[in-house]
Amino acid sequence: MKSVVAGGKVIREIVETSGAKVDINDDGVIKIASNDAAAIKKAYDMIWSIVAEPEEGQIYTGKVVKLVDFGAFVNFFGKRDGLVHVSQIANKRLNHPNELLKEGQEVKVKLLGFDDRGKVRLGMKMVDQETGAEIVPEKKEDGGEA
Repeated sequence: MKSVVAGGKVIREIVETSGAKVDINDDGVIKIASNDAAAIKKAYDMIWSIVAEPEEGQIYTGKVVKLVDFGAFVNFFGKRDGLVHVSQIANKRLNHPNELLKEGQEVKVKLLGFDDRGKVRLGMKMVDQETGAEIVPEKKEDGGEA
């Protein structure tokens, strides 16, 4: 098992690209070694992008990869894509996502969750597209003074 994983195409690519030595033992423990801290960080980042999972509620920067009548597909987490439904693009009614978006455009998205088939659901209208900060709706007070 060890030689299959250690000699694997992905590991070889990480080693060649980063310059660091990468070893995975039978328990799945990953060891990264190099005299160059930048090489270790690069290898770590490459491995993290493979094993990490996106978190619900987090805001990510992504790129619009495809526009369809019902929304936009956005690549937002490594090679991960998700759908921003047309109703989640802006706080106004859109007939088609191309009214505000174009393919290749960089956008800020919030991971809303996953549908019953495990597909990623994203939203844009609750994220400030300039700063990437979440837009929190103001609470209305009943009977109190402002």
